[in-house]
Amino acid sequence: MNSDELMAQASEATGLDDFGDPAFRAGLDHYVAALDDEAQLNELGGVALGPAVVAALTNRLKVVDWTRRHPEVLDERIEAPVVVIGMFRAGTTFLSNLLDRDPANRALLAWESGDSVPPPTPEERRSGPRVEAAQGGVDMLEMLNPEISKIHHEGAADATECIAVMGQAFQSISWEAIANVPSYGAWWRAADNAPAYAYHRTVLQVLQSGGVRGRWTLKSPHHALALDALVDTYPDARPVLLHRDPVVLTGSVCSLISTMSSTFSDADHRDYIAAHWTDTLEESVTRIDDFRARRPEHAILDVQYADLARDPVGTVESLYVALGLEPGTGAFDAMAASVADRPRGAFGTHAYDVAQYGLDEGALRERFAGYSERYGVEPERPGAVTG
Repeated sequence: MNSDELMAQASEATGLDDFGDPAFRAGLDHYVAALDDEAQLNELGGVALGPAVVAALTNRLKVVDWTRRHPEVLDERIEAPVVVIGMFRAGTTFLSNLLDRDPANRALLAWESGDSVPPPTPEERRSGPRVEAAQGGVDMLEMLNPEISKIHHEGAADATECIAVMGQAFQSISWEAIANVPSYGAWWRAADNAPAYAYHRTVLQVLQSGGVRGRWTLKSPHHALALDALVDTYPDARPVLLHRDPVVLTGSVCSLISTMSSTFSDADHRDYIAAHWTDTLEESVTRIDDFRARRPEHAILDVQYADLARDPVGTVESLYVALGLEPGTGAFDAMAASVADRPRGAFGTHAYDVAQYGLDEGALRERFAGYSERYGVEPERPGAVTG
């Protein structure tokens, strides 16, 4: 792959050539090089990941063009977003979907994160040709690798993670999730993430300018690794941190990454996945604790996964009280109905075991003992099933 060629393809598809802040180019170059040198792509990976990069560049071109033609969009205010910052595999998707049931909230949906222009109107936000096209892509991926839906099912009209938008700035953990690219991961974590968050804010401004407004509810474990950039971009953000047994988190994230990246590579990456993603969990904890010590004025609300699993709606109600949020009409009833309509395991069961990645439960418990003690995290049975 070649960055110039991929950019040219995006320009040819759109008739546009202004990609905005050129800071994205460093990430693009690092990622493309890592795909060639490290990812060991199979035939499908070689065919599919180039177009995935072009799709990200295409949406970026459209966003930049839209703001040029509609400069008033940049006056849109993104006020006090609720941001679920992690931990990895700790129920962030479940919580995000519950928050999306509140009519007072405005989640980032999967389809619009990759097809942001023109911004959706209220009538077309959950249905229409663009939603159907995006759902076709979801269905195709799950057909190619059915295990994905068991681990992390996300429909086109579901709330999604911010990583798809960050990916259009090429500073995103999303690119690491679909291909094993150590040098790219090391680069973006050490880089200044401000340009990616500036672009993220622009996308939110564009999306809400179409008339779908409300209190933004966002989520991604990516944010735990870039908290300074997050709060510098959104000074009134209200971060929420979910806590879960780190042994379960480790097993689950290793399983997720193995499943996703195996779609595009036939190589055995288990040793790398085990080391890298365990390190990522530890780095997330370290960066969060460091941020809390340095910037105590930006409070983070802690929520236990065990509480969310036992009493989903009650836990969200407590979250609202703690953050001083006013629920929309029928919000908690809608959340309760969502829990009843989509029970855990609705898309199949997901079993995982840290031993299959060469990891030892006792060693993991010792490694994360400080985290578990600090936050009062309940231990779970290893190999637990999630859905």
